[in-house]
Amino acid sequence: MSKKLLLPTLLALALAACSSTTSEKPAPVETKPAPSTTETKPAPAPEAKAVDPLAAVKDPSNILSKRSVFFDFDKFDVKSDYQALVQAHGKFLAANPTVKILIQGNTDERGSREYNLALGQKRADAVKKSLGLSGATEAQIESVSLGEEKPRATGSSEEAYTENRRADILYQGEY
Repeated sequence: MSKKLLLPTLLALALAACSSTTSEKPAPVETKPAPSTTETKPAPAPEAKAVDPLAAVKDPSNILSKRSVFFDFDKFDVKSDYQALVQAHGKFLAANPTVKILIQGNTDERGSREYNLALGQKRADAVKKSLGLSGATEAQIESVSLGEEKPRATGSSEEAYTENRRADILYQGEY
């Protein structure tokens, strides 16, 4: 019979041990004076418009809308004709540290697949380096080579080859 009483007694003791005997005072309540009828309410704040940092890139009258750097045959140095373009993109990236880009290096169809992939990477890396010199960070830029796989112009003419020897700058959302 003592076993039957033991379990309820232990439960009662456990519950008693958990109960709190300290008396806590309620937190003080802060009261504010009633607003006067002569008080004026501030004008509602105008809604903040979201600023699209890529608006300049999409504006055809802005230099940032131009995003291809062209190269001479079998070369990967950024020509002086494109220095201002690359600097403008570098400064834009420096001013917008959350913006990221992808640089795609391209070649014409002449040369082996392996050679063209390597040359395309050198072109993309040359643009990446120039962007870094203008203030862009390493974390903002990814460079890849497409080799001859994404031609802008088809055919085997010098005009087509010239269009295909390039590095394209793509902003986030475009790749």
